[in-house]
Amino acid sequence: MTTSPVGFDKWDLEEPISRAIKERGWIEPTEIQIESVPHARKGRDIVGQARTGSGKTAAFGIPILEKCKVSGNIQAIILCPTRELAVQVSEELSILQGKKGLAIQTVYGGTDIEKQAKKLSEGTDIVVGTPGRVIDMSKRGHLNLETVSLFCLDEADRMLDMGFFPDVLWIFEKTVNRSQTLL
Repeated sequence: MTTSPVGFDKWDLEEPISRAIKERGWIEPTEIQIESVPHARKGRDIVGQARTGSGKTAAFGIPILEKCKVSGNIQAIILCPTRELAVQVSEELSILQGKKGLAIQTVYGGTDIEKQAKKLSEGTDIVVGTPGRVIDMSKRGHLNLETVSLFCLDEADRMLDMGFFPDVLWIFEKTVNRSQTLL
């Protein structure tokens, strides 16, 4: 465990992200952020575990937001066990990116797939979604997993408990250009 105080300002984050963090009033990172963000920013795979409300979304979100460029091609995929969590993660990333301009789209079941497909076709840099809908969108040709370099599972243990392992594995295997995995 790290005992010396570390401020976000010591990390030399991209300006839009740094500004967004300051606007949120965050001064010091949480323990999970201190333990994971520096390593993830170096491209290392990360397996982290922390309780709800500990700053996990920022722990994986900050490195993902920094690595992605505005391109309109899907560079990162974040899988969540529920649509509620997918929406929450997407909203948090949208705030944390500040004015970087990344297109972040959420895909999940129970809503009009064609509307989600249209948004993806307009250019997407990061996809946050549930495994079933991600597979469906991929099989229909709306979501190209081959462009993904950053693969992230949020609440991986819960997804496995809910029986999503085959779906997660299918998606993982389709991300053939994956260079980093965050759990």
